[in-house]
Amino acid sequence: MLIVDSQIHIWRNGRMSSHHRQVDNFPVDEALAEMAVAGVDCAVLHPPGALGDDVNVQAVEAVQAHPDRFCTLGHFDLQRPDREEIVAHWRERPGMLGFRFTFNQPQQKAWWTDGSLDWFWKACERQQLVVGLLASGPNIPVMGAIAEKHPGLRLNIDHLGRGGGGHGIKDSAAFADLPEMLKLAKHPNIAVKMSGAPSYSSDAYPYRNIHGYLKQIFEAFGPERCFWGTDITRMPCSYRQCVTLFTEELPWLKGRDLERVMGGAVIDWLRWKRPAAA
Repeated sequence: MLIVDSQIHIWRNGRMSSHHRQVDNFPVDEALAEMAVAGVDCAVLHPPGALGDDVNVQAVEAVQAHPDRFCTLGHFDLQRPDREEIVAHWRERPGMLGFRFTFNQPQQKAWWTDGSLDWFWKACERQQLVVGLLASGPNIPVMGAIAEKHPGLRLNIDHLGRGGGGHGIKDSAAFADLPEMLKLAKHPNIAVKMSGAPSYSSDAYPYRNIHGYLKQIFEAFGPERCFWGTDITRMPCSYRQCVTLFTEELPWLKGRDLERVMGGAVIDWLRWKRPAAA
């Protein structure tokens, strides 16, 4: 079974936010070594926007060195004057299959609803570029409106729609608004990254108190629109346990459904023309 991590970060010459590993560098070679121990075949790189454009360059370098192991959802300054030209030529960068944004800075939060990104959704729809968003809370229904207006645009909800790892909310409180997110399943162009699951439980592995929420998400979106992943540099458990949480501990996830969630579906969703392993 091919195992594809739908989100990892690599970086250099900087520090990620405090809920990630506090190291100055997490290079591709270290990521590959951890993937090998965990049994992960490949991964979707998410260059951390807070660390500048150099992380996009690092992702391109990783893809050039390991085209069968990595692809990327990158980022850029959406207020640049040449922004539409950048989107039009985005695929010319090796491995770039779309974008990922968090919109978590104060000046960015209004972008969800003020219309300033209408051009971006249209451009990505036209270029068949996938967009991943850290959508949660009040932005969940907004994401549905974007999907409805742009039916050819594929959108990913990051981290089970729980808003990332910085807020520290866990267990039932973390999933209190899950019913709102499940309503988005009616849009065939919205998928869910089932990444970061261990971080939303205060239990020990295998985090049984969140299994029911994972099942609800899977039953709503199905095996073609649910993508296993980790965001490994902020997980409270080993990389291998992130894998086995899904492959061994969820009795309702078996057979072809398991194969799709663990890797096949995200490759197809991103339209990743992954070359054969060297």
